[in-house]
Amino acid sequence: MKRSKIVVLDFGSQYAHLIAKRFRMLGYYSEIALPSTDLDVFENCKGIIFSGGPSSVYEENIPDFNEKILELDLPILGLCYGHQLISKCYGGNVGKAEVGEFGFAELNLNPSVKSPLFEGIEPKQQVWMSHQDGVLSLAPGFEVVGSTKDCPYAALQNLSKKRFSLQCHCEVKDTPCGNQIFENFAKYCNMEKNWDQDTVLQVILDGIKKDADGRNVLLFLSGGVDSTITFALLNKALGQDRVLGLHIDNGFMRKNESQNVADAYRKFGFNNFIVEDASSSFLKAISGLTDPQKKRMAVGENFITVRNEVTAKQKLDDSWLLAQGTLYPDIIESGGTKNSKTIKTHHNRVAGIQELIAKGLIIEPIKDLYKDEVRAIGKKLGLSDELVMRHPFPGPGLSINVLCNDGKSWTDKDQEELIAAQKELDEVVIDQFCPECTKSLKRSVLPVRSVGVQGDFRTYRFPACLAFADDGNGFYHMPKIREKVEAASSSITNSAKYLNRTVIKLYQNPSVKDEDLKLQEGYCDKRRLDQLREVDNIVLTELHKSGWYNQIFQHLTIDLPYASSPDHASFVLRPVCSEDVMTARFAWIDQEVMNNILKQIAALDFVDAVYFDATNKPPATFGWE
Repeated sequence: MKRSKIVVLDFGSQYAHLIAKRFRMLGYYSEIALPSTDLDVFENCKGIIFSGGPSSVYEENIPDFNEKILELDLPILGLCYGHQLISKCYGGNVGKAEVGEFGFAELNLNPSVKSPLFEGIEPKQQVWMSHQDGVLSLAPGFEVVGSTKDCPYAALQNLSKKRFSLQCHCEVKDTPCGNQIFENFAKYCNMEKNWDQDTVLQVILDGIKKDADGRNVLLFLSGGVDSTITFALLNKALGQDRVLGLHIDNGFMRKNESQNVADAYRKFGFNNFIVEDASSSFLKAISGLTDPQKKRMAVGENFITVRNEVTAKQKLDDSWLLAQGTLYPDIIESGGTKNSKTIKTHHNRVAGIQELIAKGLIIEPIKDLYKDEVRAIGKKLGLSDELVMRHPFPGPGLSINVLCNDGKSWTDKDQEELIAAQKELDEVVIDQFCPECTKSLKRSVLPVRSVGVQGDFRTYRFPACLAFADDGNGFYHMPKIREKVEAASSSITNSAKYLNRTVIKLYQNPSVKDEDLKLQEGYCDKRRLDQLREVDNIVLTELHKSGWYNQIFQHLTIDLPYASSPDHASFVLRPVCSEDVMTARFAWIDQEVMNNILKQIAALDFVDAVYFDATNKPPATFGWE
């Protein structure tokens, strides 16, 4: 018997698969399809979602779209790009909006229009926006359901055609009413609940057995949640005698991380794994590299080299498959779907891995899942919270938290853009704070670039830095109200072309003047990694002691080559809260905990400054590379 479904058309959005995941979590089976797909894909389909995407509907090179889909007598809901596409296809006007929206906005429902999408939903709702384009005029037969301050046509419908469209992203948890909107849409589609966690687990286990096809499997174990749960799934599906876990100490691990990982696995009963120290090999592979993408690719390719060395040493023949704990966001951000753009190259998608995938030698059991789904599967398998609830730790480890500079690549264009960024920052109205904070506020732009994602595109821009009053000992005031910091951060990144992050200065060595801080030559070597390990360990130890570790999704410590001398560094604290990695809010850590962290970091003789990253995703990614 074929299962009824909701079909999500993927126009290349970072969040397209998240839409399908949301429906599945609500109990409704859903599938992803290309917008150019044939109509037979919609057999047993109850409703269709048009996802967002990085293109503008009025451009020439946009995703191919089978317009016959609009002739189907099925309800259609368009989100972001899909919202704009529906308006355009039915005769509305779409173009560049006067003001783009990235982050939170307030959706105000039209009291004179009743919509089945908003049944049981309050008239004012927080929603998550990520767009520069907008609907400029209504298509015939459509009516306005809701608007925001900067988006008059934020929610539209045409009930006679069963067409609905929203500029916001309902699929992210930062639109709290999103699940209810999807529930209402499923109800409107007469879609029955037909999907649950037991079904998901069984589908994964059956898939492993089918893909393995009698062969054995080798898995890289970073010690993170994804590889650990992949390991558990492989063991359950195939048995420990057919699975070998390989934990590689690549030199990019946290302090004592490899030993802690091995101890945790043995404690749970995993005995089919080995630990290989390959730190010198990896450090050599990235020696002298400064470009973040090249660093990621070098790390990923070296994993293949080490894998080949280990398989030869262990006398594993060619029948062994390589397993990876790849998640769907990893694929999406690597430009892994037809219409998506590359945000960053994931180490699981480098050329060597792609070749193995093409040969059918890679198995990725959780590649269609998100982090929260993976954790739920881990708990269903009986794994302890110690393993399941650990903060994410990617394969390249701390290497992607060490920003590099060769001392030569700073160009006249970089300097011009830095000056332009400062001008943009100076023009932003920041009036959220009390008079004392406003009076003491100093604005600057740090001369480093980091990766961001805005409107489904990768950006590589500067961070704005806000510094309030200092206490004379190097410690700076941090505003106490999170919402004011968030509003200031959003105001900056929403209106700036050259800025994609906002940081708050927390500490600067009193012996170091502002003019002493310069971009230094610095690479990802053992000295800088050891410095980062010390700072990172201080933060994580305090988070564990205070109970804050379990209250946030992840903490990243970033090492910047921005200091008074090449052997010193500045550090960024980046705590985030997220459900699915695709969106996030910066985490607001208790002030006493933060003070304890800062005092210990300030005592390290190589630390010149410490900053707090107060940027959501979007417009910034979790890490800086």
